[in-house]
Amino acid sequence: MNRAALLLLADGRFPAGGHAHSGGAEAAVHAGRITDAASLEAFCRGRLHTAGLVAAALAAAAALGLDPRELDSAAEARTPSPALRAVARRTGRQLLRAARATWPCPELDALAEAFPRGAHQPVVLGVVAGAAGLEPLDAAYCAAYESVGGPATATVRLLSLDPFDATGVLARLAPETDRIASSALRAAREALAEGPDALPAASAPLLEIAAEAHAARSGRLFAS
Repeated sequence: MNRAALLLLADGRFPAGGHAHSGGAEAAVHAGRITDAASLEAFCRGRLHTAGLVAAALAAAAALGLDPRELDSAAEARTPSPALRAVARRTGRQLLRAARATWPCPELDALAEAFPRGAHQPVVLGVVAGAAGLEPLDAAYCAAYESVGGPATATVRLLSLDPFDATGVLARLAPETDRIASSALRAAREALAEGPDALPAASAPLLEIAAEAHAARSGRLFAS
């Protein structure tokens, strides 16, 4: 088990393009739904239990060896917003590019060949985790943490929020992140026997609607 690889993959400085995305936080700030640490925490909690759970289960399933094509179709079905679908494929393509340079292997080459325009990011994350010598639970943790870490970091820039307060939000959400990662792994194992339909499909309609509005706005700080 390569724990150092887990730290590298989860590091926000890993060149996977995540710094350009706020995970919906910019749209929420613009709409007045995030104004301080308390509202950021509520936003991140909702995101963790919906988009975070779905992403974590997809990543764990990919790390377990489920067919990336089937998982990509499952991810597409769970992402109603065209804007978020485009973001997921763009970030997936960037993650795969970085991973092929970091952990070169035939599995990553095959994924790039199968998805020249990019697969959904959680699916790529799971395959990358396997290539890096990580466990499916590690992949679930990476995805779950990304679902809240991105918005928290972005809000520091968007609102000039005290970084200590943003970090406190992530610390308070840590026990829930543990539970989400474990639930995602259980669902991924069920999908091994039952197929991708067994994966969670938790819905966050406001995130989807806000993503479409955000994509149409000018003067954005973040791409999503």
